[in-house]
Amino acid sequence: MPAKIDSWPPAWLTPVDKTALKKSRGWQVTDFINTFAIQTKETVAGYSGDPMQMRPWQIELLDNLFAVNDAGKFQHRTALIGMARKNGKSALGSGIGLWSLIMGAQGGEVYSCAADKEQARIVFGDAKKMIEAEPELSELCKVYRDAIEVPATGSVYRVLSSESYSKEGLSPTLVLFDELHAAPNRELWDVMQLGMGARREPMAIAITTAGVKSDSTGQDSIAYNLYQYGKRVAAGEVDDPTFFMAWWEADNEADHTIEKTWKAANPAFGDLNDPADFAAMVKRTPESEFRTKRCNQWVSSQLSWLPNGSWEPLAIEREIDADTPVVLGFDGSFSGDASVIIGVTQEDQPHVFMIKAWEKQPDDDEDWRVDILDVENTIIQFCSTHNVKEIACDPFRWQRTMQVLDDAGLPIVEWPSTSPARMVPACAKFYDAVVSGKLTHDGNPLLTRHLSNAVVKTDRIGPRIVKEHRGSPRKIDAAVASIIGFDRATVSRDEPVVPQFFSF
Repeated sequence: MPAKIDSWPPAWLTPVDKTALKKSRGWQVTDFINTFAIQTKETVAGYSGDPMQMRPWQIELLDNLFAVNDAGKFQHRTALIGMARKNGKSALGSGIGLWSLIMGAQGGEVYSCAADKEQARIVFGDAKKMIEAEPELSELCKVYRDAIEVPATGSVYRVLSSESYSKEGLSPTLVLFDELHAAPNRELWDVMQLGMGARREPMAIAITTAGVKSDSTGQDSIAYNLYQYGKRVAAGEVDDPTFFMAWWEADNEADHTIEKTWKAANPAFGDLNDPADFAAMVKRTPESEFRTKRCNQWVSSQLSWLPNGSWEPLAIEREIDADTPVVLGFDGSFSGDASVIIGVTQEDQPHVFMIKAWEKQPDDDEDWRVDILDVENTIIQFCSTHNVKEIACDPFRWQRTMQVLDDAGLPIVEWPSTSPARMVPACAKFYDAVVSGKLTHDGNPLLTRHLSNAVVKTDRIGPRIVKEHRGSPRKIDAAVASIIGFDRATVSRDEPVVPQFFSF
């Protein structure tokens, strides 16, 4: 049995065929980095100018990353490597980039990418310093501000930022995307991946720390999307040998203030980074920030409402039968935001579930509008097959629909979500039920995303959920509908039902 290697394997590792591992070119990358790469700044691991030496866990990582299939090509086309900050990500990326530039295919195109150009220059800048410090490499390369050329092979290494509209026509052999979690959207990643189509054995490698789950569009970020996909591949749910993920992380339920948690997310703990720094920073860093940067855990928002990891464990599979008393919560929009109908059962442990949502998608036309007739028919249809006690509705822009439902004999209750006097206690009640495990839900991803997008506003009236800023594309309508439905479901369970009908 091979000896155990500290920090290996990570929490999530996609499977690599043993034959592909035996043929791996990872040893070539390791040998190149150990021979030519240097430390470009002074750290706890050594002084600037010292030779870099790959640690055992890094050697294992490179062996898995550069595994070779039966056709003699790299097995992986896409790779996601995740670890907390200060674990040598940039230096590792620089070494890989230089190896591909100098030892890779003739006419190669290597790109350092990031959300902005300054971030992209970190990996690229380290590569430049390594060349300038090594005479053999300096003789081979011509170094420019944003490019490195190898005239003998026609290969080039460039730095790019996220303005993807200007990147069409590239033909990458290797893409190194630094801190993919910070990408404002997935455009640059998609452009670079699609550009690799003509290459014999290209690879796109994202080396990143975790971050906020959604990007500027309000959807799951490309980094979080790849992370979720990688977990499915690692768990055997998806068979995709072209995708590789190695992800170090601490358990979401773990105490973020203790050393055991730090070690799980930091393969270089006590080597490339200093334990004393962790002990100092945990005392003065907000929990969500520390969890992302030092524990490598995904969070809903840097100012997220629900505690990290509190919502997902409450998901169960359940069919709502016709006799179970239910309250509907409805939060509607006309164009920009979503319209959502949520059901909440009237039980000692209420169950929250999605009935239907209407949300504008990125590829929808600018004149997209919620189908009001479909909303009304959905509510009427659900009420015809279930024991609906109330329909609690935010009336803004939906007075006509409320009148239609009232005329149909349905129990409409007006619940204005813009009223702080209502929202503050309702948010507190929902929050307490989540953190104490006194509700369940159906695990609907849209509802989970909207709850993740909700941030806290606290003023003299009290704390309540809001969007992160006016005009933000990160929608919270399903969260609001859930709070409305939960508030009325619990009130109605504890007190006599006295519907309050309002004039329309």
